[in-house]
Amino acid sequence: MTEELVSVRYLVDDVERAVAFYTARLGFTERFSVPAFAEVTRGRLRLLLSGPDSSAGRAMPDGTRPGPGGWNRIHFVVDDLDAEVERLRAAGVPFRSDVVTGPGGRQIVLDDPAGNPVELFQPASATA
Repeated sequence: MTEELVSVRYLVDDVERAVAFYTARLGFTERFSVPAFAEVTRGRLRLLLSGPDSSAGRAMPDGTRPGPGGWNRIHFVVDDLDAEVERLRAAGVPFRSDVVTGPGGRQIVLDDPAGNPVELFQPASATA
């Protein structure tokens, strides 16, 4: 049985910039891209990047336009959180939070170019 991709859609302001961020900074592979929409993958994650001109960016019946941001996020497990934070900060990636330590491990939230959050998480078992 083939493993299916898990799909997540993020609304972005600039598709080209989002593709560049996810491929250069977070190790995704570009599968498809047009000015209004792109698809990038990493492992089993299929991330759909929908710009303002995509069907996902169209106004709702009441006129509300979907937009990027919020706090729902994709979540990546990393082996060395400190090294990842250092690498991404050196590349100018903005962070939404500081590293937080909890019972399950350590995490930090960064923003993609459109303001969508991405969580990096190091499990407690990897911090010992």
